[in-house]
Amino acid sequence: MDEQLIKDCTAKAQAWLADGFDEETKAEVKAMIEAEDKTPLIDAFYQNLEFGTGGLRGIMGAGTNRMNKYVVGMATQGFANYINKAFPNIQPAVVVGHDCRNNGRLFAETVANIFSANGIKVYLFESLRPTPEISFAIRELKAQAGVNVTASHNPKEYNGYKAYWDDGAQVLSPHDTGIIDEVNKVTIDQVKFEPNEELIEIIGGEMDWTYLQAVKEAMVDQETILRQKDLNIVYSPLHGTGRVIIPEALRSWGFQNIHVVKEQMVIDGNFPTVVSPNPENSEAMTMGMNLGTKLNADLVLASDPDADRLAVVCRDNKGEWMILNGNQTAMMMYWYIITNKKKLGLLKPTDFMVKTIVTSELIAKIANKNGVEIFDEYTGFKWIAYRIRVNEGKRKYIGGGEESFGFLPFDKVRDKDSPASICLLCEIAAWAKDNGMTLYDLLLKIYADYGFQKEKAVSVVKPGKSGADEIKAMMENFRKNPPTELAGEKVILSKDFKTLKQVKNGVESDLDMPATSNVLQYFTEGGIKVSVRPSGTEPKIKFYCEVPAEFDGKDYEAASAAAEAKLKVICESLGI
Repeated sequence: MDEQLIKDCTAKAQAWLADGFDEETKAEVKAMIEAEDKTPLIDAFYQNLEFGTGGLRGIMGAGTNRMNKYVVGMATQGFANYINKAFPNIQPAVVVGHDCRNNGRLFAETVANIFSANGIKVYLFESLRPTPEISFAIRELKAQAGVNVTASHNPKEYNGYKAYWDDGAQVLSPHDTGIIDEVNKVTIDQVKFEPNEELIEIIGGEMDWTYLQAVKEAMVDQETILRQKDLNIVYSPLHGTGRVIIPEALRSWGFQNIHVVKEQMVIDGNFPTVVSPNPENSEAMTMGMNLGTKLNADLVLASDPDADRLAVVCRDNKGEWMILNGNQTAMMMYWYIITNKKKLGLLKPTDFMVKTIVTSELIAKIANKNGVEIFDEYTGFKWIAYRIRVNEGKRKYIGGGEESFGFLPFDKVRDKDSPASICLLCEIAAWAKDNGMTLYDLLLKIYADYGFQKEKAVSVVKPGKSGADEIKAMMENFRKNPPTELAGEKVILSKDFKTLKQVKNGVESDLDMPATSNVLQYFTEGGIKVSVRPSGTEPKIKFYCEVPAEFDGKDYEAASAAAEAKLKVICESLGI
């Protein structure tokens, strides 16, 4: 173990034993310093938490690389300093919210107190609220910034801090680096923890109502809903913020047969009924599917703890539950918005959609075949928000999403929005039922019309400093030794978004993107796509694989098995 690193981390840790830190924190730090195993000390102090693709996120505990009121405090002081410099001629305002996680209220109130102490007006939600409502409130109240205390779908040990700008989107350049620069200047003694209570305004019910009215703008065809108002729906918030908003949103759209998983309606940051509150994990949907079976439901839905992501379970042609993946869910959204807006005469030449670069290429086929312009952006919904912003006043956004179970079907929010997306998904299920189909039937129809694709995401977790070094080495190796074939197919196009260069059939050219990103992509002559991306907020590297397969329009299992065989070969060749 690096002795100099131990010395450096010990010195940083000893600073946390000074006056100003609470006794519980001091005891935790002292124990790490005195422990024989220095790994916890190094992991807690080897770096400062930084703003990544989702802001600030980490394991809760003492240390500069942990989520605690002091790290939150220093981040907020730096953010406040940046806001006051960015808006020198007005009294700026911010919106502050949180989700169901442990310490969520403590961190949110800490954030509100510090902003107010720096002369910034604060709109603090009275209790937990969905992430999209925070984004909506920033726009509705014309605030200059916002903070949402959340770690999204991460395990219970985590909490986080999403920083938003005045458009309701998470911060992008130059604000992200500007905030980091200010945060890095802050020492704990500079943090103004004592609030100016006159500048803190509690908000809640009125904003809920206004947000729910806005969500209805995502509706495409209310007549279909009214005909299928008894669609049998089971919903779970997975102990999180969707518990009140989403059932109410569904009712406001006209759905009347809504059932909830009562055990998971309980707010609890320990998430006692699931291993992980991630809608990407099938285990999280078990209780919902059990209730759905008991009630003979048409579909089972869930939102993650901060209610920006959704999960969808429908019945296959044997009546068994099938969990749709994020690409399939998004694909249905894109298809339905385009197809039914076109039928109703609502689709305009200036309408556009957005997807992320790691999301299924089948979605681009759907848009292109129907003459709808679709933009590819980086992973992270702030990039979809960026595309909406640069097109404002010129083109109309009608939908966008990503493979990780996030979608935004209207333009009043600038983040993933599960309340609006769940309502729209139920409208799609109602439309399918109105046309003698299930969601599964609709999925097969889309594959038959546009081609079958299967996707697989593999996450390789590498925690701590040693893990970060391993991930860096993996990316360097891919750049030095890129794959020349995948599953026996020649790679004809490679993209490096860090250098903004692509090579197609041996010819290099520039990539047109708004910024650089540490992502690599490979495309084969037969339509295989592989993307490699280190996470900006978690200690892992992700591989996104996508392969086509022959599909006869009926046998989903056969097409899926053929694609899975190719995916297995690809994963083995990549060493994952």
